[in-house]
Amino acid sequence: MTAVMRALVLLAIGWMAAGTEALAQGYPTKPVRMIVPFGAGGPADVFARVLAQHLTEVLKQNFVVENRPGAGAIIGTVEVAKAAPDGYTLLVMSNTHTVNESLSPKRNYELMRDFVPVSPINESDLMMVVNPSLGLKNLKEFIALAKSKPGQLNYASSGPGTPYHMAAELFKAMTGTDIVHVPHKTSGDMRTSVLGGHVQMMFDAITVLAPNVKEGKFVALGTSGKKRSSVMPEVPTIDEAGVPGYESTIWLGVMAPAKTPQPIVDLLNAEIRKIMARPEIREAWGRQGAVPMTMTPPEFEKYLRGDIAKWAKVVSMAGLVTEK
Repeated sequence: MTAVMRALVLLAIGWMAAGTEALAQGYPTKPVRMIVPFGAGGPADVFARVLAQHLTEVLKQNFVVENRPGAGAIIGTVEVAKAAPDGYTLLVMSNTHTVNESLSPKRNYELMRDFVPVSPINESDLMMVVNPSLGLKNLKEFIALAKSKPGQLNYASSGPGTPYHMAAELFKAMTGTDIVHVPHKTSGDMRTSVLGGHVQMMFDAITVLAPNVKEGKFVALGTSGKKRSSVMPEVPTIDEAGVPGYESTIWLGVMAPAKTPQPIVDLLNAEIRKIMARPEIREAWGRQGAVPMTMTPPEFEKYLRGDIAKWAKVVSMAGLVTEK
């Protein structure tokens, strides 16, 4: 390469960098879509709307949440993967996405190829509940019932690969029980099925479920974290209630289409981290059982890759693979 050519290449790189930086400095200049590939009323939807409200305030443009549920989050995720990488379409994702990397080999995207990590949002425990009509008082009674009726009890989820599905499959693998999976399109549908007694059991986010348990609509058998939840400390963890070593949580995050300019990714990450650090956010979410998470984009990428590997082992252990 001649000196003139090298100079032209360096000049072009400089122009590109300047253009990208200018794009970030002016961003956003129009509304930003936040695609939630889950149904309304679930944790992803609820917390995405809180985040969108705060981002709207600080960045002076509307951040609009749009629900695109279906196929275990694949439908909405594919929509974001096909969007322009300009920062105006974001994906609100969860560990459903890291599970799908091994659970759903035929999906039309690859998480770490077609998206870039922006920031995590929060993490919360799940709660295992049953319909009161079963007359059960604790987890050991449920395990005994399931073992006495293999393949006759059902559990609900909001679709393959969701945290609710994987929490139940992990429970089955660790207890040696045979409980039939009944997938639903949304978490709202899942709750309705268990509430109506059509399905006997489910795992759900404690942030959504706690009020219903306190009202007697469901019977709580255990929570999924390492320690008891501050929201419902009277409910034992599944680990202490009879399944040693059990742990399964739900976390949420934000990603953007691959090739989104890094300055935009960094700007969004910085603003989300500031929001997560607000005392009023931590206090309000803490009352619901959610813990804000903060990471840089590289830290979040490492976290995602680790979670993909973690759930690949569970998928293999449980013998789970879908055709989606």
